[in-house]
Amino acid sequence: MNDSDVSQQIQQMVRFIRQEAEEKANEISISSEEEFNIEKLQLVEGEKRKIKQEYDRKLKQVDIRKRIEYSTQLNASRLKYLQAQDDVVNCMKETAAKELIRVSSDKNAYKKLLRGLIVQSLLKLKEPSVLLRCREMDKKTVESIIEEAKREYADKAKVQVPKVTIDAKVFLPPPPNPKTASDSHHLSCSGGVVLASQDGKIVCENTLDARLDVAFRQKLPQIRKHLLGT
Repeated sequence: MNDSDVSQQIQQMVRFIRQEAEEKANEISISSEEEFNIEKLQLVEGEKRKIKQEYDRKLKQVDIRKRIEYSTQLNASRLKYLQAQDDVVNCMKETAAKELIRVSSDKNAYKKLLRGLIVQSLLKLKEPSVLLRCREMDKKTVESIIEEAKREYADKAKVQVPKVTIDAKVFLPPPPNPKTASDSHHLSCSGGVVLASQDGKIVCENTLDARLDVAFRQKLPQIRKHLLGT
């Protein structure tokens, strides 16, 4: 083999080695790019998940704040509504309380009313001996009807006529002044009587003010429904 043949073989080997090197380099380049793209995709997806998680967290916080604000406003509105209800009902009761002042102005009607209240109280107590208290201004009226009231009670209860002692020392408060009728701290009595057993253990408060309180408590649901539709 001459030098020319040797040279050609060497050239062929060089080309072969170069080709293999280029192919290997190309494979490495492709593999590296694929690995880079995979890693880049993983990083991008990871960041997307982080961004989405952060967005969901903030969205949840906003939703919670909205719910809290809504609940707070709803409770405030409910309290205002309930307060408005109470204001309307209290205003109605105050108006009724002021009207009670006029009840005793009709002497004949009030005299009949007092007798009825006394009889009703006696029927509730069913005691043979009771103590009666009234307003000082009503004492004479009560004295004028007490015997009749006692007999009416005895007839209805089918018992003996009871002993009724009118308290001449302690009286119920005087009628309210129209200006202080709505003042709960101002002691007053629009009329009526209070009867008690002799030992004081059983008391029947049958004043007009007490009856108004009872009526309002019993009729409060109907009053609210009529006035407020609730």
